[in-house]
Amino acid sequence: MVGTIPEHLILSYQLVSSVLIITSNAMADDKPATDNKEDATEPPTKQPKTMLPQAPSSEWPEAWLMPDGECENQKAPNKCEPNVAVSVEELQALGINYWKLDAGAYEYPAISVPWDPSDAVDPKLSQLRDDRGYSYADIITVHPEKLPDYDNKVKAFFEEHIHDAEEIRYILGGSGYFDVRDKSDKWVRIHIKAGDLMTLPEGIYHRFTVDEDDCIHAMRLFKGQPVWTPFNRPQEEHESRVKYVKEFLEEKKEEA
Repeated sequence: MVGTIPEHLILSYQLVSSVLIITSNAMADDKPATDNKEDATEPPTKQPKTMLPQAPSSEWPEAWLMPDGECENQKAPNKCEPNVAVSVEELQALGINYWKLDAGAYEYPAISVPWDPSDAVDPKLSQLRDDRGYSYADIITVHPEKLPDYDNKVKAFFEEHIHDAEEIRYILGGSGYFDVRDKSDKWVRIHIKAGDLMTLPEGIYHRFTVDEDDCIHAMRLFKGQPVWTPFNRPQEEHESRVKYVKEFLEEKKEEA
């Protein structure tokens, strides 16, 4: 026959059991969490923004050296005999950028001053606008019936000058020429046509003209407030010219 357990032993057992439970819980709380790579949710990695790439060399406009001396007919091709082609690499070394867009696939007004670049529906033009921060634009048509005082305006465009900001032109229709000075101070003529979007760097000596078709439909893009002011040559002391010469014309010193 089993005897009755004394009350003091029952109390001792209950006390010991309580202590063991408390200790066990404390140890569980102090135990470091087990790394579980499968269950852990990592924050999504932010992908770097992809910039719209420039056109391949095969799509760049034709460029050539112009003959020395005065240009008697600014609208003519004015090629040397034989022709001296200028490569894409040479244009890029002067700071020129170029993209090829499909201007014919979208409608644009003949004239709009200003034109809101946020209205662009061409995805490439929209991306380029965002990539390069273009916030203002206008659209003009250089044609005898569209531009008042046409002949004098075309002559004025052909004066050699610089700007104190990048020049951006997107050709929507027609054609013309951008002339830029190369590293030997010779004129390089670039034949621009519909779909060509070209930028000229701040401080480069350049000029513009329509070709013999007498018509070009173009969009001018700007960062911030529009800058139309031309500074006719000579401008060797101008801050923008000094900056351009330092960045693109001076020979880079080789690192020791």
